[in-house]
Amino acid sequence: MSLGHFFKNIWSGIKHIFEGLPQDLKVAIHVGVVVTENVKKFVDSEGTDVLTAIIPGDLDEVIKNKLRDNLPKILTQLKLADKCGGLTDTAEIVKCAIQILQQTEGDFKSAFLHDLSILIAQVASDGKLDWKDDTYVLQWYYTHKFKKTADDENDTVDDHLQVTEDTAHVNP
Repeated sequence: MSLGHFFKNIWSGIKHIFEGLPQDLKVAIHVGVVVTENVKKFVDSEGTDVLTAIIPGDLDEVIKNKLRDNLPKILTQLKLADKCGGLTDTAEIVKCAIQILQQTEGDFKSAFLHDLSILIAQVASDGKLDWKDDTYVLQWYYTHKFKKTADDENDTVDDHLQVTEDTAHVNP
């Protein structure tokens, strides 16, 4: 068996796991990817309200509030904001962490962004996703759903997420 065939079987298994997840967990995984993608975009630009810029406006208010509360904590625990230890304003903590991320390159930056996606998805799922499972499923979703769709259709992040009054849904 070739290595390529082996990995194809692994991705197929993870796809099966993702497809079997409850909708709220699929949304949480999507939120982890979307917010991290927005962080990557923000790293290369400037904005006035960093939290508004990186948290999609059409998310459920409960999820947005959880992200606003937890994102600075996550960034601090990832040690992205250590140099800004005296800050207390959440927006300033996030800005500081993004400035540190701007100075990080290569695999270190990718590792931080991957970890950030996982932690954001855990917040968005109310802790229903654990680190180990979320790692594989999130990577599969990013590679095979989010990135592929964005590349193929040259669409926006918002095209993947449909929000109704009661809940958010990931479009296939």
